[in-house]
Amino acid sequence: MIDMTAAKTRIQTRIAQLDTRLHVIEHELDTPKSKDWEDQAVEREGDEVIEQLGLQGETEIRLLQQALKRIDDGSYGVCEKCGEEILPERLDAVPYAALCRTCAGAGPH
Repeated sequence: MIDMTAAKTRIQTRIAQLDTRLHVIEHELDTPKSKDWEDQAVEREGDEVIEQLGLQGETEIRLLQQALKRIDDGSYGVCEKCGEEILPERLDAVPYAALCRTCAGAGPH
């Protein structure tokens, strides 16, 4: 049985962590760049990596928000494809999982 209150708290905490990280990334990307061309090239490469991390964070936040909606509507922990229970261990590892391991292609239940 899934403790929905604990799951909701864990998800909300993760969203807050990601939000903080996104603000740091945004600040880093807004920082003035060097006037030296070679330094700018290196900084741009770094910015690309930072932007990718930001995009991944935004995607995870969206998935976590969807999980919160499933908690609120009572469908959290139920596979969207087959209707079977999603194992609590899977939800601990991937709190936004909407599919059981079988439907996600990760092996048997």
